[in-house]
Amino acid sequence: MYNLNIAVRLSDEGLSVMTDTETTTSAPQTPHPMRWPALGLLGLAQLMLILDITVVAIALPPMGAELGLDRAALTWVVSGYALTFGSLMLLGGRPADLFGPKRVVLAGLAIFTAASLAAGLATGAPLLLTARIAQGAGAAMLSPAALSVVVRLFDGDERNRALGIWSALGGGGAALGVLMGGLITAGPGWAWVFFINVPVGLIVFVLLARILPRLPRAATGPLDIPGAALVAAATGALIYALVRAGDHGWVNAATVLLVAAAAAAYVGFAAWQRRVAAPLMDLRLLGRRPVVAGTFVIAVATALMVGVFFLGSFYLQDRQGHGALMTGVLFLPVALLTMASATVAGTLIGRMGARLLAVAALAVAAAGFLVPVFWSGTTAMVTGVSVAAAGLGALFVVASATALASVAPHEAGVTSGIVSTFHEFGASVGAAAASTAAATSIAVHTGAQAASGFDNAFLAATGTAAASAVIAAWLIPAKNQ
Repeated sequence: MYNLNIAVRLSDEGLSVMTDTETTTSAPQTPHPMRWPALGLLGLAQLMLILDITVVAIALPPMGAELGLDRAALTWVVSGYALTFGSLMLLGGRPADLFGPKRVVLAGLAIFTAASLAAGLATGAPLLLTARIAQGAGAAMLSPAALSVVVRLFDGDERNRALGIWSALGGGGAALGVLMGGLITAGPGWAWVFFINVPVGLIVFVLLARILPRLPRAATGPLDIPGAALVAAATGALIYALVRAGDHGWVNAATVLLVAAAAAAYVGFAAWQRRVAAPLMDLRLLGRRPVVAGTFVIAVATALMVGVFFLGSFYLQDRQGHGALMTGVLFLPVALLTMASATVAGTLIGRMGARLLAVAALAVAAAGFLVPVFWSGTTAMVTGVSVAAAGLGALFVVASATALASVAPHEAGVTSGIVSTFHEFGASVGAAAASTAAATSIAVHTGAQAASGFDNAFLAATGTAAASAVIAAWLIPAKNQ
């Protein structure tokens, strides 16, 4: 995002440039004839990025056993990708302005595909974690440019339909990743959760190169490397503090120091954004209530969903004794309900309004998380997570619709980048927080100590959903506002 008193530019097709003295807008007069095929391919690419957050969850136990990874390293296999993805998202949107979105989408897809190959070939933690970070960097280039292109290629009811599809991919894709992870891990092995990206990425690359519109550049100027470094360092310190707290406690001196360092880095990032000529983020956009509400909802929804998948993978495999294949199959109803609720929410949000729908969805999620606390076993776990997924799927639609509903056309791209950033931030926090809350259950797989860790984690998820419902009722603008 860029400072409004200098320029506001889309990270897609350069539809608007705003300065203190001039505003120029040139929206397409007729719909682009290849918009639906483009949406399909961009959606498939986005689905691959989302899948790679949760497809790895099922593979974690066998991956850890083969490569000798401890709990913290396993957490970073998930969080490292999501952290890099989220923290570099704002930086990733800037090259789309400078070089055109088609080039950025293709470059990001190429980096992601190559890094997937490296991850599958990893024989230890260093290469695996490096490859996951590279995957996140490629995803950070691809995702914001792709979403802003979708927003600009569609208008009116077609845009609502397109955003509904995009949201269903985000929510349902996370759940489908668990199913696919089980099938792949039980079949060719955990490495293929990464190898599968290679042929898919190459095919999508070739097709996008042929049909994606070559949209013009929208900006000139440097990349805000210091800003990206500050926000990445702040988020990394915060996530590492969450991971460390699971082993050493919240009052540990190093944990407290990491939290303080994260806060200081965020303050430094905000100060830098106010003084740099071409910032990653216009902080005033974050002062708008709908944008704040949308980013809050997407962060909560993603954190809860990814955290529960992380917990469910260990609970079903290590505590209940299911294999990777059966664990993936058991998550099938979760995937179906997530996608179904996202699709239905695209219709309901126009009737109920975002505020009421968000509160209802979070209440359903909180109720679902309580089920495995009061009843133990596979059936209770699957039932509870499925009920929770029905609520969480709707939240992805609420988040996108709320954040993008009131922004001007020339702000759509940067707002999309903010929403995508908090999606990945929520994913990284969710995995780390779940790992922390259930640390004893992940480290010790038998006895009452193991059971109590999972109970604590699901109670924390219930409390988070309930508190978020109260915040959403206050934060999300009313239907008529």
